[in-house]
Amino acid sequence: MRSERLQGYSLALVAAALWATLGLFYRRLEGYGLPRLTIVFYRAAIASVVLFLVLGWRRPGSLRLRRRDWPLFLAFGLLGVAAFFVVYIQAIALTGMGVAAVLMYTAPAWVTLLSAVFLKEPLNGFKVGALLLAVGGCVLVGRAYDLASVRLNLAGILAGLGAGLTYGLYTIFSKVAQRRYTAWVTLAYALGLGALFLFPLQSSADLLHAATSPALVFWLLMLGLLPTLGGGIAFNAALRRMEASNASIVATLEPAVAALLGWLVLGERMEVPQLVGAGLILAAVVVLQGEISNVKCQTSFDA
Repeated sequence: MRSERLQGYSLALVAAALWATLGLFYRRLEGYGLPRLTIVFYRAAIASVVLFLVLGWRRPGSLRLRRRDWPLFLAFGLLGVAAFFVVYIQAIALTGMGVAAVLMYTAPAWVTLLSAVFLKEPLNGFKVGALLLAVGGCVLVGRAYDLASVRLNLAGILAGLGAGLTYGLYTIFSKVAQRRYTAWVTLAYALGLGALFLFPLQSSADLLHAATSPALVFWLLMLGLLPTLGGGIAFNAALRRMEASNASIVATLEPAVAALLGWLVLGERMEVPQLVGAGLILAAVVVLQGEISNVKCQTSFDA
């Protein structure tokens, strides 16, 4: 049990590291003049097509969904994928990348609350402490302390909080779906349906431009396979081994890794408060590791 939970934490960390590369891919693709809405459509579509092809070849029977589960997956695709992608893009446009990231990473709070109510996950001191550390770390990593760079408005704040809620719903939907389906099948349908909901928002000219440019095709494939498919599978596999709230807290390492990659690859500055914020997020993970040890000690005592 303890080794499985540790595997879950490792997989959640892998997912966070892969998702942290999204900014690099977005920066590259936007440099070719591709709109973000088109980027996220192809991101979901490519990953889902690859998954369906692999599953159709290796395990075709696993792709059959029960009729009663279609509402769950439709809600997953609409709210956990399509709506999340759209509102997060709007939050970035209205408030800036740093503040949008901080608002999005209210997701662990949403997940912790929803998991306690709907999944009956326990709410203890370790989890609350880790949550506070993670949220505080995201505030610092996102440079929300720099008032000169913060652009706040009601629409932007609502979009950012909406991104946090829909990102949290992604975790909840995935946790529930994996009670009956594998991580691969869950992600395939979530991304596939999300891409279908995003399709009506696309410009045919932008879709054609992306599909006929070799450079764009290459970078879109890498975006779909590495952070989207790789990160999604790692996170879904983590959810099979740990509580949804804990997985969401561990994933807050993503903005810290993204800031580090921006510093190493793009030459972006990384300030002392951001380093402190990264340390707070790591501390949150350590606190959750302490929860594992506490569970082990209680189990030994009960035995």
